[in-house]
Amino acid sequence: MIDHLTLHVRDVAHSKAFYLAALAPLGYAVCMDFGEYVGLGAGGKPDLWLAPGGPLRPETHIAFAARDRAAVDAFHAAALAAGGEDNGQPGLRPQYHPGYYGAFALDPDGHNVEAVCHRPPEA
Repeated sequence: MIDHLTLHVRDVAHSKAFYLAALAPLGYAVCMDFGEYVGLGAGGKPDLWLAPGGPLRPETHIAFAARDRAAVDAFHAAALAAGGEDNGQPGLRPQYHPGYYGAFALDPDGHNVEAVCHRPPEA
């Protein structure tokens, strides 16, 4: 199990604003803020850190678990509203498995950010 990860970004403040908006539907907030280093997470525990230094190439792909399909939809809308670029509309991805429902957006540094729900739709 992964405890946390760090993304190196060109502009920490800009990326912080993007991730706060995009991940709010998944319950994320700033848990720790040291200026140049910002930790975001759900439930008060940071598991995504933003750090200065510019993105590595190739870009990173991160998938965040969503509680339901509505949260995936809300993530995608919030990511685009925060300046992200569409990299895959919300929908089923049966090539992964029959219940895989995900959406993708590129962050300001080109990292591929995903929200995914593995559960069937709510009754």
